[in-house]
Amino acid sequence: MQVVLAASIISKSGKALVSRQFVDMSRIRIEGYLAAFPKLVGTGKQHTYIETENVRYVYQPMESLYLLLVTNKQSNILEDLETLRLLSKLVPEYSYSLDEEGIGRTAFEILFAFDEVISLGHKESVTGAQVKQYCEMESHEERLHKLVLQSKINETKDVMKRKASEIDKSKIEKNRGEKGGYMSLQSMGSGRIDSGFGNDNSISISSSGGFGGGSGFGLSADVDSFSTKSKGRPPASATAPPKGLGMQLGKTQRTNQFLESLKAEGEVIVEDVRPSVGQSKPTAPPPTDPVTLTVEEKLNVTLKRDGGIGSFDVQGTLALQILNQDDGLIQVQIETGDNPGILFKTHPNINKELFSNENIVGLKDQNRPFPTGQPGDGVSLLRWRMQSADESLVPLSINCWPSVSGNETYVSMEYEASQMFDLQNVVIAVPLPALREAPNVQQIDGEWRYDSKNSVLEWSIVLIDNSNRSGSMEFVVPPVDTSAFFPISVRFTATSTFSDLKVFRPFL
Repeated sequence: MQVVLAASIISKSGKALVSRQFVDMSRIRIEGYLAAFPKLVGTGKQHTYIETENVRYVYQPMESLYLLLVTNKQSNILEDLETLRLLSKLVPEYSYSLDEEGIGRTAFEILFAFDEVISLGHKESVTGAQVKQYCEMESHEERLHKLVLQSKINETKDVMKRKASEIDKSKIEKNRGEKGGYMSLQSMGSGRIDSGFGNDNSISISSSGGFGGGSGFGLSADVDSFSTKSKGRPPASATAPPKGLGMQLGKTQRTNQFLESLKAEGEVIVEDVRPSVGQSKPTAPPPTDPVTLTVEEKLNVTLKRDGGIGSFDVQGTLALQILNQDDGLIQVQIETGDNPGILFKTHPNINKELFSNENIVGLKDQNRPFPTGQPGDGVSLLRWRMQSADESLVPLSINCWPSVSGNETYVSMEYEASQMFDLQNVVIAVPLPALREAPNVQQIDGEWRYDSKNSVLEWSIVLIDNSNRSGSMEFVVPPVDTSAFFPISVRFTATSTFSDLKVFRPFL
């Protein structure tokens, strides 16, 4: 009857690296068997077994090691050789190198594989692929449960983000309402800014540490809506908070029911859609007023790390959206402000002389109505552009001061905002090297969040006005190259535009 007493991996000198006993044996006894084996192996012999008075050794050389089975003399030599062959295929699968270091690092994995092949001294009817599958111990039910749980967590995070965004918007709208009105209906810029501070091609700074500039500022204006049918009705407010928003629990419930049905069928589809801030413009609700004028202004800026402007470009548009063709026979009175650097261009169908002399936007053919039902913000009536090399025009600048001290890198950052704009939803994104843990933020004016997936530290300020034109943040990370903190990117929204364009009520 075949009985495998022990399966071992030993060195040429008889040192036991891994040994698994399958019967009740004392340690001294098995160590004696293993220590005696190298003395019994002769040179030039072709057979792979040795018999002594008490046991039989079935072995196979593996580079500088021996894979060894210690069995009783009554065992079937053919089955012993089959067991040895299977073990010789499994050992290289779990050990990256067939030496003492490699076997030592993967000793437990090898022992688990031995246990799957031999049970109580008898060989199990398994293959190498089955042994690997048993050792991996993967559970489809457990994986399914984790995927469903992660999906619910992601959905909850999305609901939290939407609710936080609604709260921030309501604060901004309230702040706008407290600032009072103007005799004309002034277009309010409600834009976003994507900026990169310290571009890859920027010049290294001197002893000041690191200066970050802005890149890719974008301003998109709010909508001023007018009614040409209702006499005496005030124009619709462009700053009214959207209706019907809130925590939409119904969607989450339907998604969970869908996942549960997939779970019952043995399949899972996990949808983890996380919209990134500033990457796409949120879809505006369709206009409800007969006439809607939209002012949009975008600013793209690149600043060098050692100071100075790489590029500064402002582009704006005035768009008209009309619902009914009966309201298309209108003209729009505007005021362009006192910025001499702004260059305005009208649509080819707009009366250029009327615009140049009286600042009135109207068609050349006064009997022809403006088109209706245009997608998006409507048809563009007016465009303007501004370029400058004046660094004082930049709405926000960032200073970054990294310094290495011992086993830590201390980073001090500060922002300075100009008096021209009140900025909202400011997000300053600082790239970081791959970290095992979140950075240690010791002081901050605002809030912070660590994006571990993209390794980015986001510093956010809801509103920058006269009460907080400057602010700072300090954090600590492990020692890294100070250039790893650049380029820094910034995005925000503003309630004013560079053109200071004001739109008055349309007239027939």
